Amino acid sequence: MYFRRIGELRTDHDLTQQAVADYLHMQLTVYRRYEKGHREIPVWAVIRLAELYHTTTDYILGLSDQR
Repeated sequence: MYFRRIGELRTDHDLTQQAVADYLHMQLTVYRRYEKGHREIPVWAVIRLAELYHTTTDYILGLSDQR
């Protein structure tokens, strides 16, 4: 579920995958794997994304539908 949410949040905020990868201090290919669901996202990255998008980690992880 998280991979759909991080992709939706990124496009809702008009950010590129490269911009988010840079924010997370990682290579673009690694971040793309998270968005595609090919790789599990680490907890620290979920926390950073929640801060970036001003939402909760529960929303990103699909535990809540409230942004």
